[in-house]
Amino acid sequence: MDFLTLISSLAGGVLIGLSAALLLCTHKRTAGISGIAAGVLPPWTKHHGWRLAFLLGLVLSAPLYRLVAGPIPLTLAAPLPVLAVAGLLVGYGTRLGGGCTSGHGVCGIARLSPRSLVATLVFMLTAGLTVFIARHVL
Repeated sequence: MDFLTLISSLAGGVLIGLSAALLLCTHKRTAGISGIAAGVLPPWTKHHGWRLAFLLGLVLSAPLYRLVAGPIPLTLAAPLPVLAVAGLLVGYGTRLGGGCTSGHGVCGIARLSPRSLVATLVFMLTAGLTVFIARHVL
């Protein structure tokens, strides 16, 4: 890990915290990405606009970072079908868990929500177990 990685990681964490706090203060909404993304699907409500703007900001942040800091080193060790199945499983898990890591991990724990603490622990334990099995068992 080099100094630039440390700075960009710290800046990313600060920006996530600020965006979650700004959304909570301005719209009284938790920055759970799965819920925000589900809200841009039909049927649309009056809350459609800010959800679309929030997601657009997420999508545009990587190209903006690339313009400022240069290429983003990214390697994918899994084939596309495996990534697609993994994405579907994550989507299913967020519905099953009543939210995603951003909603529970960033916002829920900040609000001292017991449900979010348990959900985040389950997310992290499951992720650790999955990595262990994928790298050491299979």
